[in-house]
Amino acid sequence: MRLLLQVVQKNPLYALLLAFPLALLGEYWLHWSPLLVFILAAAAVIPLASLIGTATEALAHYTGPRIGGLLNATLGNAAELIITIVAIRAGLLELVKASITGSILGNLLLVMGLSMLYGGVRNGVQKFSSSQAGRNAILLVLATLAMLIPSLFSGSIGDETSLKVEALSVGVAVVMITLYGLGLLYSLRDSGANEHHTVEAGIVPHWSLRTSLVVLALVTAGIVWMSEVLVGVVEPVVASLGVSEFFLGVILVPLIGNVAEHLVAVELAGKNKMDISVEIAVSSSLQIALLVAPLLVFLSLMLGHPLQLIFNNFELLALMAGVVISAMVSFDGESNWLEGAALLGIYIILGLAFFLLP
Repeated sequence: MRLLLQVVQKNPLYALLLAFPLALLGEYWLHWSPLLVFILAAAAVIPLASLIGTATEALAHYTGPRIGGLLNATLGNAAELIITIVAIRAGLLELVKASITGSILGNLLLVMGLSMLYGGVRNGVQKFSSSQAGRNAILLVLATLAMLIPSLFSGSIGDETSLKVEALSVGVAVVMITLYGLGLLYSLRDSGANEHHTVEAGIVPHWSLRTSLVVLALVTAGIVWMSEVLVGVVEPVVASLGVSEFFLGVILVPLIGNVAEHLVAVELAGKNKMDISVEIAVSSSLQIALLVAPLLVFLSLMLGHPLQLIFNNFELLALMAGVVISAMVSFDGESNWLEGAALLGIYIILGLAFFLLP
């Protein structure tokens, strides 16, 4: 209890942990409406996802900067990975692919846009590493091409469920993970790459190694449980709200798993630490594209619901637009509030289009 109070005092967002028992009560005993259960489960995932990052940062103090950097890179999108794995097991493959697209767009347009807007209003023109932005932009373009090629070529190769198309997705997934590993190796050897946003924000608790491991294990189990609840009510929620499963995946699921990290990025931009803020947004996008997406391809084979890296035309167009405009505003190593507003405007337009899709 003392640990929980300490965490809530550090970050009021953790008060949403109260939604965890309420979601379980509503789903298993009181049988509340699917929409209410969905909202409670989503609210519970937000602080749990943040706690994974906090526990990982606490562990980094004991493992050293290199292993700590590896842990941060590996567990940065753990919550969303867990949600998508549960969704694959339930056969909701379109939801999973939409969440991949939505996560990349959310980081590049929503998070970077809010950070540049807020930071620009408070601090004027802000500067960050243009060389790092250039390297990240190249990797983002490569990641987008890797997702584009199977989508364009699969129709000529065979049916979506054919072995040839599946082999193409698996081959591309292997290359994507290799690129991610090489990029991670390069970053860990870079002297400035071991800084991390939560350390800068000053919210890392002084937990013992044992406490950090216990919290990480419990929080991971909690996210798995909440993901089961969340995914279990997706279909009735889609029917009751009249929105598409695609919209839930592309907008809501990424926000649920990453809102805590998004808030930290915006907060750091307000403190004129734009280097770290941009790094959070772009690194998270790269991790989704080059690590999470290919991992899901392999995991889906084991779960009996093969996931191919084949995205619809709307997703591909949105991805290309997001990568191009984010690269354009970051190549010069400077940002201002107008550029942030432009990124947000593109995200809102895409969100409206996705909402209106049948």
